[in-house]
Amino acid sequence: MKDIHDYIFKIANHEHEFNQIHRLNYETFVEEIPQHQRNHVGILVDRFHHENTYLICIKNKKVIGMIAVRNKRPFSLDEKIGRVEDSLPVKFESLCEIRLLSVQKQFRKGRVFLGLAQLLSSYCLQKGYDVAVISGTVREAKLYNHLGFKPFSVLTGSDDAQFQPMYLDKGTFERILAAKLSRSHVSFLPGPVTVSDSVSNAMGQISISHRSKAFQVKLEEARNTLTKMTNSKFVQVLMGTGTLANDVIGGQISLLDGKGLILINGEFGQRLQEQADRWRLTYDVLVKEWGHPFTKEEIESQLSPDMEWIWSVHSETSTGTLNDIDMLKRVTDKHHLKLCLDCISSIGAVPLDLEGIYLASGVSGKAIGAYTGLSFVFHNHHILESYKLPKYLDLGFYQSNDSIPFSHSSNLIDALLVALKGINEERYFKIINRYKKIRRSIESIQLKVLSEERASSPVIITIELPSMISSRTIGDLLKFQGYQLHYESTYLQQKNWIQIACIGELDDNDVNKMIAILDQVLQYETSLI
Repeated sequence: MKDIHDYIFKIANHEHEFNQIHRLNYETFVEEIPQHQRNHVGILVDRFHHENTYLICIKNKKVIGMIAVRNKRPFSLDEKIGRVEDSLPVKFESLCEIRLLSVQKQFRKGRVFLGLAQLLSSYCLQKGYDVAVISGTVREAKLYNHLGFKPFSVLTGSDDAQFQPMYLDKGTFERILAAKLSRSHVSFLPGPVTVSDSVSNAMGQISISHRSKAFQVKLEEARNTLTKMTNSKFVQVLMGTGTLANDVIGGQISLLDGKGLILINGEFGQRLQEQADRWRLTYDVLVKEWGHPFTKEEIESQLSPDMEWIWSVHSETSTGTLNDIDMLKRVTDKHHLKLCLDCISSIGAVPLDLEGIYLASGVSGKAIGAYTGLSFVFHNHHILESYKLPKYLDLGFYQSNDSIPFSHSSNLIDALLVALKGINEERYFKIINRYKKIRRSIESIQLKVLSEERASSPVIITIELPSMISSRTIGDLLKFQGYQLHYESTYLQQKNWIQIACIGELDDNDVNKMIAILDQVLQYETSLI
């Protein structure tokens, strides 16, 4: 396992790395393959250096492997055989040239070549390249064939240094990457999460009509399980995301006479406010610094006699803060207010008691561990249809039609039913323990966790990176090694945060390897500052 942690695959972006690239270029294409003249400095700067993107492998802070990607014409191969498209046996829309594939001799029998091929495949697919061409040394023909390169056209070069034009196509990129994902890609995203095999198999069952009796029985089973799990009287199951569920809640609030209070201590509290504005709700806001929980006194100080409702996020995914439902219930009960909650990230991760809650939202595709596509609105009172609301957003219309007012997906319900069977006290305990373990590991490598532990959600950990290290750089580096952290959202990049979700199908080995690699890439990036 240690050998895997020793390698870092990345896109070169430091002067230190470029200097080593020039030395490796010299070692390979001057000293080993006599393609260029020797010089006294032992450095070979490629003539297309400023147009190249270098994909590299690092071991012990040294560049031991590389490959360059370039899309500007003419290619070096164009100069050798004429326009490459005149010889290529495949069609394409976007073409690139890959050059300077080189690995130090002592590492050629390891996983370095494969890792570079996987990083290359990911990069080309991301950039939209259909085909990549290369002029590969015949000395390594067996290796190129093993990686999926296909020969075309005629040999080039001299007797001492012969090269075979070869190419990779989009299908090969996808196969190389699929092999990587099936072995080592692990998601620490808050959603969509990696689902279990049993949930995946259920999703693949033959579809049945949403108007059939069999479907009605399945949906009713799911609804009964959800209400029992949350101690609520009713739930409506919608075809859509959590945003739809919160819009449905906003629609119901718009029918009330009094104004409300929206609690904001993160990105998703702000989104509730945006949805409230679209419904033209009348409200005040209580805004706290991101990551800081609300207190009873703070909330009560914002209340006024004309208020009728409070709307808050339970598990604030943007920060990892878990707002206190019991305290919110006490406040709303004392002041005779209706409590509305966004439980999208908490349902399935922590025990939920929604008794007495006016409205609450949830989804299938996060901690519950099913597929994205279903959302829930929980309520404890009968709701009548309202012609003031769009039909698709009218919760009363869902209730009067037993949650099947429109087309539904039996596949999503089948997957949900299987996932719900795994929601129990043991699962909650497992998630909390995983959260504690990851948090301790993060703190042990001198990283700062945003939220206070006493008010933390076990769903996700938010890490504040030092200002001199980019969260995108760290996130990209982890992704190149096969570990997907949460870092690409705009609000995370603005604050230079990365996040590690503690839900989904993860085992201790996944967690240990991810932490070890995170520590390694942080040390590497820090050493270059």
